[in-house]
Amino acid sequence: MTDTLRPAENAVAQATGTPTEAKDSPQQLKRSIGVVGGTLLTLSCVTPASTLFVVVPDLFGSLGTATAVTIAIGSLLCVAVAFCYSELGTLIPSAGGEYAMVSTMAGRLAGWLVFVLSLLVVLIVPPVIAMGTADYLAPVVHLDPSMTGAAVMLLATLAGLLDLRANAWITGIFLVLEVIAAGVVALLGFTHSHRGVGSLVSMQVAGSHGHTDTVTAMMVISGLAIALFATQGFSTAVYLSEELENPRRNVARTVLATLAISSVIILVPVVAITMGASGIQQLTEGDLSAMVTAWSNSAVGTFVSLCVALAIINAGIVMVIQNSRVLFASARDKAWPEPVNNLFAKLGRFGSPWVATLVVGVPGAILCFVNLDTLYGITGVSVTGMYLLVAVAALLARRGSHRHTPAWRMPLWPAMPVLLIAVLAYILTQQEVGYLLWTGGILVVATLYWAFYLRPRRDTRWLVSIPEDAQA
Repeated sequence: MTDTLRPAENAVAQATGTPTEAKDSPQQLKRSIGVVGGTLLTLSCVTPASTLFVVVPDLFGSLGTATAVTIAIGSLLCVAVAFCYSELGTLIPSAGGEYAMVSTMAGRLAGWLVFVLSLLVVLIVPPVIAMGTADYLAPVVHLDPSMTGAAVMLLATLAGLLDLRANAWITGIFLVLEVIAAGVVALLGFTHSHRGVGSLVSMQVAGSHGHTDTVTAMMVISGLAIALFATQGFSTAVYLSEELENPRRNVARTVLATLAISSVIILVPVVAITMGASGIQQLTEGDLSAMVTAWSNSAVGTFVSLCVALAIINAGIVMVIQNSRVLFASARDKAWPEPVNNLFAKLGRFGSPWVATLVVGVPGAILCFVNLDTLYGITGVSVTGMYLLVAVAALLARRGSHRHTPAWRMPLWPAMPVLLIAVLAYILTQQEVGYLLWTGGILVVATLYWAFYLRPRRDTRWLVSIPEDAQA
């Protein structure tokens, strides 16, 4: 059964069978930020510097000089993804993000599965980033990565309980510092270049026993899942659409601007590092702090490392904010037993969903003690699968009444989502079987929950809705 767009109040009335009253209406988040604040928050969630220093080194380890090409291809794919998000996000501006969009366009089960995938992403990504903090605090103090990551997650959870406008300013300041750090790395890399531009397509990576191996096309395609993850945070604009002023205009602007800015902030330093590394072995090792120190001095290396540490904390704050909105929206849309829905939908004195914030923040601290490679693999599969379902929803976004609903419309529709679906499906087939099995197993459990709990209660559970003021 496919849900249709309807005011949130009507959804509740339908669920309860009682007249709609103000006291029965689901709580709505207040519109308190403009496009600048939303862009700062969204860019902070992409956290380009912490992605550069935490995620990209793993790509250097497996792809070597092909890392820049892989990220560039991933960024181009993300343009098509961003078009889908922009159209659906302005058509359905809900804190539920992907699941609200997919449920409305492709049906409740598809929406539930994309919700589970998004929940995996929002629970795993913050600890993945947070565990990198210890490495970049090393010039000042040596700390255990897991313990430090857990502490960052708890600090981000406390900050997430504050007012969203206040967090926009906090994260904006941190964002400036991380962009400076990325700029310093790019400048040092270009000024200490050991190879020409041709090295970016030399497709080489250090192998065993000092040998140089060739990076194959299949290795690049496999790496695209992580490359998509590198710029994944631009979707935060959709999660914040319920709190953005004039979402019909500002969601698309925020999504597209954020993707463009973050791609440049990540890709330019990657190009500089590839050209500036003294050899394939140093590039494959991916020790960016050591490279920066070698290119300059220990003081500059310490400054960059501390900026990155702040960027990671910044990312944690924004991700907790985003993730709590997803859980809040799922409770408002009756995804859980009623006592759980009531808890997740509670708003605190600052207007933030405080129980949902704690629920996403504390497990994130616990996940800091899980194997990092496993977290990376599951996240890459989950992000790719989520984008695939969003592309399917975008393909269905102009049916019936939706065709005439005021919204930002992507160019080259329907070719854009069709091409995206084909590419993402192929990328999924190139992922490690173990990660596919982990993610698939979770989706099987989610489907059973749907079949035995949500579907039999279709009149009172999983009632996806959008805020009433978004209907105009």
